[in-house]
Amino acid sequence: MNFENILTSNNNGVVTITINRESKLNALNIKTLQEIKQAVNDVQEDKSVLGIILTGAGSKAFAAGADIAEFSNFSVDQGVEMSDAGHQVMNAIENSKKPVIAAVNGFALGGGCELAMACHMRVASENARFGQPEVNLGLIPGYAGTQRLVQLVGKGKALELLMTGDAINAHEAKSLGLVNHVVTLEELLPKCNEILDKIKTKAPLAIESVIRLANDYYAKDRNGYTNEIRDFGNFFGTKDFKEGVSAFLEKRKPGFSGE
Repeated sequence: MNFENILTSNNNGVVTITINRESKLNALNIKTLQEIKQAVNDVQEDKSVLGIILTGAGSKAFAAGADIAEFSNFSVDQGVEMSDAGHQVMNAIENSKKPVIAAVNGFALGGGCELAMACHMRVASENARFGQPEVNLGLIPGYAGTQRLVQLVGKGKALELLMTGDAINAHEAKSLGLVNHVVTLEELLPKCNEILDKIKTKAPLAIESVIRLANDYYAKDRNGYTNEIRDFGNFFGTKDFKEGVSAFLEKRKPGFSGE
């Protein structure tokens, strides 16, 4: 499928989605967000796709925020609609069956930070900066930033960042648990691919379950414990479990089929 604001490529089962608005620091207008959602959804049932990398074009920005000019004259109802649509995009990423890594190559501010937080992991280049500066516009984050930032860094620090609008660098983000790894810009995509190459050797159904159960911890019904018991038992009926056990006993590498 051809997109206007993003680029997609598939390299050995890893789909890279690149926000392609470098002249605007990859600002997230509504169309761009919808294209990201479409690109993520398009690969969910494709067994040949085993991971997704989400990044921005150029070296300055992952995504420097929402496109402010686009919503400057919105009504209350339009604001609610914009936030709801944004939540749907972020939820599509967070609930992806395929592991999604944000390769944060510069500014990840406002909606860009929220986009990165929706991914399962974040790898940042040394020049990356994270922040939720919406209070400077008389606004709050609208794409679940008030929720995911608390989950990732804790309530106290999240409230500080949300209320001051301050940005933090990549190393502070890592110390807070917002970022998994900090590397040079040149090492950014190779590091993401390295992680996914390791994940690609594991049982696909198990990876899907791990993502779903980790998300269950934050769900309203908090049924993660019960769901883990159910999923654990179900795996005893899969071909991948039988292959994994056989490979272990035979001292060889497993060949998982996702069945």
